[in-house]
Amino acid sequence: MAIYLSGEIKETAPKPKLDELTPRQIVAELDKYVVGQANAKRAVAIALRNRIRRQKLPPEIAQDVLPKNILMIGSTGVGKTEIARRLARLANSPFIKIEASKFTEVGYVGRDVESMIRELTEVAVEMTRQAAFEEVSGRAAENVEEKILDILLPSSNVYSNSNEQDVLAGTIERSPTARTREKLRDQLRKGELDERLIEIETTERSNATIDFVGGQGMEEMGVNFRDMFGNLFPSKSVRRKIKISEAKAFLLREEQESLVDTEQINRSAIKKLESSGIIFLDEIDKIAGRESGNGSPDVSREGVQRDLLPIVEGTTVNTRYGMVNTEHILFIAAGAFHVSKPSDLIPELQGRFPIRVELESLTLDDFKRILIQPKNSLIKQYQALLNTEEINLDFTEDAITALAEMTVSINKNTEDIGARRLHTLLEKLLEEISFLGNEIENKDQTIDAGYVREKLEELVKDQNLRQYIL
Repeated sequence: MAIYLSGEIKETAPKPKLDELTPRQIVAELDKYVVGQANAKRAVAIALRNRIRRQKLPPEIAQDVLPKNILMIGSTGVGKTEIARRLARLANSPFIKIEASKFTEVGYVGRDVESMIRELTEVAVEMTRQAAFEEVSGRAAENVEEKILDILLPSSNVYSNSNEQDVLAGTIERSPTARTREKLRDQLRKGELDERLIEIETTERSNATIDFVGGQGMEEMGVNFRDMFGNLFPSKSVRRKIKISEAKAFLLREEQESLVDTEQINRSAIKKLESSGIIFLDEIDKIAGRESGNGSPDVSREGVQRDLLPIVEGTTVNTRYGMVNTEHILFIAAGAFHVSKPSDLIPELQGRFPIRVELESLTLDDFKRILIQPKNSLIKQYQALLNTEEINLDFTEDAITALAEMTVSINKNTEDIGARRLHTLLEKLLEEISFLGNEIENKDQTIDAGYVREKLEELVKDQNLRQYIL
């Protein structure tokens, strides 16, 4: 029973620090975005809290405390991905979601399982880089301001050989150039000069690229070769005229990059990744299955499982930023398991996911709350969209109930895709109003149960069309 509640609950108290959150408080944080699925939220809350506990242990003990990976079982649209994503945001951890069906066994053309570690490393480096940029943003902004002022009015003895402290104290007057510079500074901060053109010098690297056609690991090789041969295409300085508003952003980025230590960022990112990285491995049921011995291409399913095993168990993967140990990365696998079952996974991989939770299907009351309760619910989104053309859209309570009942009925009689079915029903329901837009005469549109049945009932009953309703 999952309901997305993005921004629904307002926080009146300061957000607690991660290391102060108990499992109960972690579940409370997740409740702000996903309602229900108590077992799944308890499992991920304990897993996150154990990470915090591990960081407080002596190094010799902490090294042996491995994360307890989680296997979520449930149909699509019930909240599996959202729980993992919100957990990563809560922990401020490097996080990626990837489908297990994208991988192929070693020896087949396709992506190898190590590519997900390289992608997670990219995410961790970017997170660490942005955090470093935030730390130096104040100093970088000051440097950018001085650079732009130097372009507008080159500095030359602006204080007339006087001590700057004396000038600030008011004992000595500023020179005319200094006063002009301060006026420009004031105008620059107020945005009055944003449309003015200035000429700045930028560094431009050649766009020459090196393409590779190959299989496993070639995406990493392509990056390494591009870095290696980059020196063959040296960067060059180019002068260009742009608006001050654009120059601010460009120069700020350059200043931030010059103020941070790239190597330190890479080391910190790998350390953060190894201790708190989270990988959400979706569609794991698609690779469940044993070798049948009939020579079919499905033999690669078990091969992918064997390739996943050392990654989940703990190994070292080579990335462009250095070696990454996966021993303490948390893996959250998920699948519907309609055709296969968890026992179809090879025993070694089953043992690497000791915690299993089954997510429940959505109920009628859940669908009703999804439509109206979240701050950015589907109905509120459509109301905002149509309000841009002065159309006031109002839903009655019986219309909400009718929509929820139809969604439950379709999910029951066809494929159960959870809350995602609401998107199609609402789009079909409001198709005519959206098409007419500002041409509609009556700007106040009320959607009641009768209107819902008029637009959707025949579609739901039509056996030939039902299979096309998402």
